[in-house]
Amino acid sequence: MGQKEMRKTRIELFAAITIIGLWACARQPEATVQAQSQSEHTEVGAESDGTAAPEARSDEVTDGTETYRDFVVDSVLHSRELGDIHYCIYIPESYDGSEAYSLYITLPGYQGLYFQGAGVNIQTEEFAFEARNYKDEMIVAAPQLEDWGETSADKTIGLTEYFLEHYNIDPEQVYINGYSGGGETLSLVLDKRPDLYTAALMCSSQWDGGYEALTQARTPVYFVTGESDEYYGAEPFRQAYQEIRSRYEAEGLSEAEIDELVRLDIKPASYFEAGGVTNQHGGGGQLFCRDAAVMGWLFGNHQ
Repeated sequence: MGQKEMRKTRIELFAAITIIGLWACARQPEATVQAQSQSEHTEVGAESDGTAAPEARSDEVTDGTETYRDFVVDSVLHSRELGDIHYCIYIPESYDGSEAYSLYITLPGYQGLYFQGAGVNIQTEEFAFEARNYKDEMIVAAPQLEDWGETSADKTIGLTEYFLEHYNIDPEQVYINGYSGGGETLSLVLDKRPDLYTAALMCSSQWDGGYEALTQARTPVYFVTGESDEYYGAEPFRQAYQEIRSRYEAEGLSEAEIDELVRLDIKPASYFEAGGVTNQHGGGGQLFCRDAAVMGWLFGNHQ
C-alpha cells in the first residue's frame, strides 16, 4: 500500500473511531443568534464609530457573526504569513483591557477541523466550556484548523502570538490542550514554541514532535489516555513520557521536580465504564474535560 493510500486509510479510521465515540454523544447545537460586536474587545484601546467594518486586511480579524453558548463562531485571523486562521472565541464581558487575563487554547480532534463545518469543534467537545469553571478572568480560543501537522501547528502559534500582542494577557497564564488529532498538533507546537505556554494537556493522542525545545523550556505536560484507546493505544504516551522524563533525569533534576514537569495518567476500563462510555477514544474526549484532577492540574497547579 502506497503512502497516499495509507494516509487515506488512517484518516478514514480516525474519523470513524472519533465520530462514533464522540459525535453521537455531543449536545445538539443550540440555535445561533446574532452576535454583539466585539470591537470593544478586539485590540486593547481599539475604537469603533458604529459603522460597518471594512474588508479585513492582512493580520486583521474578521469577527464571526453568530454565537454558540457565548462563543463567537468562526472569527478569522487573516495572517500575512499563514493565511486565514479560523477560530471560535469567548471573551468575558468583564474584559476591558485594563487587567491581564488568562488565555486558554483548545485544539480539537478530527471531527472539529474546519472542513467539518464552522463551530463544529465546540459543538462536539466540551473542553472550551469546562475550562471556564476554573478561571473567571480567562479568554478561551478554540481554533478550527486544517490538519494535525505543521500547517496547524504554525497557525496555533500564530493565533497565540496574536492574542498575546493584541490583548492584555498574562504571559504566565497561557494554557493549551489538544485532544486526539489536536494532540498531535500540540506536540508539534511544543516542539516549536513551548516557551509561549504555561502548561499543556495532551489527551488521547500521540507525540509527533521533538523533545529538546520542550525540555529546555521546561513547559509542564500532562498525558492522559485510556489503557485501550481504540485509535492510538497507550504506548505512544508511555514512550513520550519516558523520553521526557529521561531527559530531565540526565539534567540532574530530582524526582519531585520531574513530577512537576511531566505526568502520565493512563485510565483503566473501569474509569470509562463509571463515566457511562465504552469507547475509550471518543469517551476520553467526553470525560477528561470534566475530570477535576485532569483539568485542575492544568489550571490549578500552574498560575
